[in-house]
Amino acid sequence: MTLRKGKKLSITIQEHMAIDVCPGPIRPIRTISAYFPRLSPTSEPLSPKPTGSPWVLSPGGAASEMGGGGRGGLLTPLLPGAMGGGGSLSLQSSMDTSVEINSSDSDDCTALGTLEFDLRYERASSKLHCTILRAKGLKPMDFNGLADPYVKLHLLPGACKANKLKTKIVRNTLNPVWNEMLTYVGITEEDMHRKTLRLSVCDEDKLTHNEFIGESRVPLKRVKPDQTKHFHTCLEHPPPLPSPTTMGTALRGISCYLREQWENEQLHSLEERGRVLLSLQFLPPLDEGDGGGGGRRGEGLCVGVQRCAHLAAMDVNGFSDPYVKTYLKPDTQKKSKHKTAVIKKTLNPEFNEEFFYEISMPELSNKTLEVTVWDYDLGRSNDFIGGVCLSCHSQGDTLRHWMDCLKNKGQRVERWHVLTNELPRSVSHE
Repeated sequence: MTLRKGKKLSITIQEHMAIDVCPGPIRPIRTISAYFPRLSPTSEPLSPKPTGSPWVLSPGGAASEMGGGGRGGLLTPLLPGAMGGGGSLSLQSSMDTSVEINSSDSDDCTALGTLEFDLRYERASSKLHCTILRAKGLKPMDFNGLADPYVKLHLLPGACKANKLKTKIVRNTLNPVWNEMLTYVGITEEDMHRKTLRLSVCDEDKLTHNEFIGESRVPLKRVKPDQTKHFHTCLEHPPPLPSPTTMGTALRGISCYLREQWENEQLHSLEERGRVLLSLQFLPPLDEGDGGGGGRRGEGLCVGVQRCAHLAAMDVNGFSDPYVKTYLKPDTQKKSKHKTAVIKKTLNPEFNEEFFYEISMPELSNKTLEVTVWDYDLGRSNDFIGGVCLSCHSQGDTLRHWMDCLKNKGQRVERWHVLTNELPRSVSHE
């Protein structure tokens, strides 16, 4: 546009719009794969086809219909005997959200990359070893077309902060090699049957928040005790959460927020605050000729506080200053309180301390041992981390541990216990 001398400045409506209208933020161009998302075993069942034959998902790449000639298709006809009452499409049942490369349900390639790792559970020491080997073909996350990847481990269900383990960061690569072993302590056989290990691959950014690349989830029941199992899995997006079916089109934008709040509530209800390793031993009375005994004379209960594992972080530095208190309730004289030393800046403290309660067997059967873990704070109230109660009225592992102690006089019985965020109330109050 040129302006001659003596003429007024005139701007067309097209030029006005080009000058005043801001184009807005630059959005990434959607690729073709964004319109055809890859189905995962955790996806919701698809709606049935309006007309034609019933379908069912099966491993493969192309679609085949009843009477079609495609081989290894993604959609194959469902046999009449396997159809439900409504004739709806059903996903192939799978308990695993991890897809192994060498298995038949792998799609052989993924835009997020692959992850190799080994799992080994040692039954005698209650340890789960996870060796992170390598990743290949990770999705580029930085401007240079590379990433700074690391791997985070979480045990689900459970509080992520209480059981998070993390590998080192490998800089500027899409094919990192870690060869790093991460170990969970205090994993019981019950945990191996009901828990799932989540492995998240993330990109570290110094100036902004770290970015999520992909994840793989492995049910621990796939790992046999004292045997090493190798995994080579495709990284996937987090599994979708169930969305409200009655939500209209105008409210679908908020559905992600509602699902996230629902997930947080579910995790909070199942939250664990860590583990504690306790030893119980009912000791008989000492004879007159016996020496030592730590100053005790009569029979009683010896409580050993060995260690804690994966405690919840209560301080801003990501750690806690934990110590343990024990009570034998009801305690009318308020003399049953014992307390360990404070271990600074750790989530896996080792105490190795023992406390003795002089009490007879009939009296002990009516008592409740209350164990609580606290975070020490100088100049203000200490923070409660978690607790556990053992008595004849307990349930599960706590009841079995208590009964094993009462039935086996003189024998030392050790067992790991899960700390809950709410301490169960004692049966008898002071």
